[in-house]
Amino acid sequence: MPSPMALNPPSRSPSIFKKKKSLSQLSSMTTAASYLSAVHQADTRARSHDNSSVSSTPALSLSSSVTASSEDTVLNEDDENNCLAYPFTPPTSEQVFTTVHTEFGHCANEAYRCVSKHDYTKPVQEHAIEEPPYYILLTTYISYLILLCFGHMRDFFGKRFTKSYFTHLMPHNGYAPLNSDFDSFYTRRLKRRMDDCFSQPVTGVAGRTIVILDRYSTDNNHTQIFTGSKTRALNISSYNYLGFAQARGGCADAVEESIRRYGVSTCGTRLESGSSELHASAEALVARFIGMEDALISSMGFATNSTFIPALVGKGSLVISDELNHASIRVGVRHSHAQVRMFKHNDMSSLESLLREVISQGQPKTHRPWKKILVIVEGLYSMEGTLVNLPRIVELKQKYKFFLFVDEAHSIGALGPHGRGVTDYFNIPPRSIDVLMGTFTKSFGAAGGYIAGPKILIDALRLRGHSGSYAEAMTPPVLTQVVSSMVSIMGVAPSSQSTKSSLILSPASSIVTLKDSAEELPGMAPPSMLPTWMNLHPALADGSEARMRIRRLAFNSRYLHQGLKKLGFITYGHPFSPIVPLLVFNPGKMSMFSRMMRSRSTPIVVVVVAYPATPLVTSRVRFCVSAAHTKEDIDMVLRACDEVGGILDLKHGLGERWGIDEVCKRAVELVHSV
Repeated sequence: MPSPMALNPPSRSPSIFKKKKSLSQLSSMTTAASYLSAVHQADTRARSHDNSSVSSTPALSLSSSVTASSEDTVLNEDDENNCLAYPFTPPTSEQVFTTVHTEFGHCANEAYRCVSKHDYTKPVQEHAIEEPPYYILLTTYISYLILLCFGHMRDFFGKRFTKSYFTHLMPHNGYAPLNSDFDSFYTRRLKRRMDDCFSQPVTGVAGRTIVILDRYSTDNNHTQIFTGSKTRALNISSYNYLGFAQARGGCADAVEESIRRYGVSTCGTRLESGSSELHASAEALVARFIGMEDALISSMGFATNSTFIPALVGKGSLVISDELNHASIRVGVRHSHAQVRMFKHNDMSSLESLLREVISQGQPKTHRPWKKILVIVEGLYSMEGTLVNLPRIVELKQKYKFFLFVDEAHSIGALGPHGRGVTDYFNIPPRSIDVLMGTFTKSFGAAGGYIAGPKILIDALRLRGHSGSYAEAMTPPVLTQVVSSMVSIMGVAPSSQSTKSSLILSPASSIVTLKDSAEELPGMAPPSMLPTWMNLHPALADGSEARMRIRRLAFNSRYLHQGLKKLGFITYGHPFSPIVPLLVFNPGKMSMFSRMMRSRSTPIVVVVVAYPATPLVTSRVRFCVSAAHTKEDIDMVLRACDEVGGILDLKHGLGERWGIDEVCKRAVELVHSV
């Protein structure tokens, strides 16, 4: 039987791997930890027979070549029971990282699952900020003060005694400097000190693990020198929430077939010659998945906001924006020439107070009524991990009659029992919201974005949005990845089942009622929405594979969030958020945290974020959880954080604390007790 992740599997080809034994013989490989340990031992044995001098590498590092013990490895993609089962004989690190385990970890334990939905017996969680001790804030400000003083001193003396290093910042041969001395100060004097923590070059698939290209600097990070070696590390930094970023499986096979049929580009804009049948089917599928009447897609997520918001509002309009909205929203609002007012992050009292003020006062100077008022919020905030209080905003919408725009870039696919985003999580009818925006980068393993809403609005945006006229149309391979991954979440309806391929907008759709039972979602995708050549495997077509991924993501997110709290760290965000920020405050600790995690025996790649993406004193590590991670992977992250956090003095959280062994042992209890 072909792999559950396979689409039209090709004919068998000779393999260097032997036939795999039955799963009953795999008792020695019950956990990912023991599996990776066996991998390390096998790799060590292989290296001992290698005549070439190769420096020792961590357990998850990439071997320079396939070793002589390759023939002893038992790997076979055509697994009768589970394509993610562990091999009986441990392979070397080179071989294990060419299998699906590197992209999507195996986890058969049904206890490590959770359903992402709001419990209406409890209030919506407010955005609470836990303050660190005063000495942490004091030392953080002192650190920045020292950086500023020494930075300006070095600039002052450097411009006078080592002018060759500052020619790009001073007038030269009659030319003005391209870079401003003041604007580049932060980049030169702070960011450059930790440039090895940013823009880390990688290769391969950004799945459960990732291969990083080793590099070092001899000139204080002005330049980076690549060693030529590679290191395999646990990846807790990529936007791959549902684990669809895979190089093999049903989605990858569909993408490969689409390249054969359509090539890699349509070579045009949507309003010219760039539209294909894949664009039409993808937009219809997105509309059905979201639960809106119509949808359009854009080839870039950032441009979805920055180019279509100016088509929604203009002069005489008012945009009310959350203070922590994404930069793409801010750019779009600036280009629209509409007035903008901001309210405190996720503070509904601040929003209502502002609504009363702007409605009663009208436009500045003239006090005429606003042409329209558009409130823009995010479903899940990318730096804070907080979830929008959508039920309360919908109540305010009914009361004050404004239009509502929700950016679901991070929530679509990752939240809700059906993966339909923040409306699914809160059990709110999608059509109670005027405009739903999202991206395909995070949960679908693709690129680009969409806007969904009433058909009359979407038709207008197709013409007035700059992306339709000037941007390259989304490429066929990316479209196919979107369609195949989204269909696997929805499931494909049997041919005999009668389903409507279009949705009718009800006149009463603007009236919102929160129901105890889930509203009937648009359901499964009719076969007519899929390209005729796309034949997904039953595990993908019936939606069972995606349901497993959604529940694994919910468990992993909740476990990491609560585990860090029990260990004593200060974290932000909602328990179901796949984005888990860990506060480190001090800029020096931020870079050290990244380096120490990457230098462990099992390297862990993390993302560190500082000013201006965050407030000056709230530098943080941002963990991005994936369904591809196993429970043992999260254990590994928690153990690493416990050790590094103790060294760097990062445990300043309040509440009951557990030891790391107790956290790992009581993971299921911890997840379901939130």
